[in-house]
Amino acid sequence: MSTRLDKTNDAHGGEGAGGDGVGNKAPAGPADAGPVAKDAVTVVDPRLLVRQEGFKGYLHEFARKMRSGDLGAVPVIVGIAVIWAVFQWKDSAFLSPKNLSDLSILIGGTGMISVGIVFVLLLGEIDLSVGSLSGLAAATLAVLNVRHGVPEGVAVVAALAAGAALGALHGFFFAKIGVPAFVVTLAGLLAWNGLMLQVLGTTGTIGIDDDSFVRMLTDHYFSQLIAAYGAATVAVAGFFLAQFLDSRRRKAVGIPSRPLSEILVRTAVLAVIAYAAAWRLNEYMGLPLALVIFVVVLVALDFVVRRTPYGRKVIALGGSVEAARRAGINVVAVRISVFALSGLMAAFGGLMIASRIGSASQQAGTGNLLMEAIAAAVIGGTSLFGGRGSVWSAMLGMLVIGSISSGMNLLGVANSVQYMITGAVLLAAVVIDSVSRRTQRSAGRG
Repeated sequence: MSTRLDKTNDAHGGEGAGGDGVGNKAPAGPADAGPVAKDAVTVVDPRLLVRQEGFKGYLHEFARKMRSGDLGAVPVIVGIAVIWAVFQWKDSAFLSPKNLSDLSILIGGTGMISVGIVFVLLLGEIDLSVGSLSGLAAATLAVLNVRHGVPEGVAVVAALAAGAALGALHGFFFAKIGVPAFVVTLAGLLAWNGLMLQVLGTTGTIGIDDDSFVRMLTDHYFSQLIAAYGAATVAVAGFFLAQFLDSRRRKAVGIPSRPLSEILVRTAVLAVIAYAAAWRLNEYMGLPLALVIFVVVLVALDFVVRRTPYGRKVIALGGSVEAARRAGINVVAVRISVFALSGLMAAFGGLMIASRIGSASQQAGTGNLLMEAIAAAVIGGTSLFGGRGSVWSAMLGMLVIGSISSGMNLLGVANSVQYMITGAVLLAAVVIDSVSRRTQRSAGRG
């Protein structure tokens, strides 16, 4: 008996296939199935394929996904590999321990902002205010702590709270009043940039003490060899445990689960990457605290998106607002909370950037910061159309943007060329997303 799973939809009011209209189901058969599109692609659970055909089944399933437009993170991973190979070929210093360590710190601040953008994009909306909010958070911290002597911990909390509150304000006007998110956040971009200038006053730039906690966010390294290797071990062990427990839970309720052999292969791939990164970082100054913070935030928010009712509500809203409303989801509350989270992450990213440059200035949050944060989310694989994406998109996208910037700086390429290349990469990512969605619709999966 075949173990392939076919998705069939009843065309009559949501009753099960072969039902009698009053809740009693008759045995399903070929005569009961609704019409199937000529070019429709059978949906196959890869966890069943590995039992039936071994890993050869995964090759078939991978090819099917590529044909149907379900590309996942493949384009961006291939892109990173090509970028790294080209720049390493042009300059052997690109993959040096120092440059990789600097890259891991560089992506942290903008990456934090991009994580908030991912949540907004999952709704199918946009937030243009994150750059200004990040600058305002840095200014708030510096003015409270440096100029007025407020304890640093209190100043940090105040800066983060301000970002979350202003983000929630955007969400209120969007979700409750009905103002388009584009307009609300564009107004926020202008207003909070003006407020930042007002907060900083005539001084313009306020330096952050070198021995402060905020400076440690990007200045501190865990120099002991065991730190990087220990972090890699925790990551690999945690990944294996999560996959293994998830497989056991699925098996216990009789639904397809990943076999142990596949879990071991996935864990081995992660182990190679994690230990290679630990080795290279230890060749320089050790494990950067900024990288640890960024990865911990990604893991936590990835859990929120994939494993909590709240995350499922966010994705449901991005798929169809009306369907989510009919399912009982509080659309207004979820939308406000997503914009509040975006504001919080923008403030967090602003503090990370202020830590890296050592000051809060009138230029904070301006320039191409906003565009890089949005571009990172989209390049990393989060759809502009809502309902599809991952918080890991922020890291993947920032690796692309950061690698281009780092490599071109090593080669002495002008900033103007960097902007053009980054823009071309962003356009390519959006084109791939659009073509992918169209291909999935034509294959009956959109």
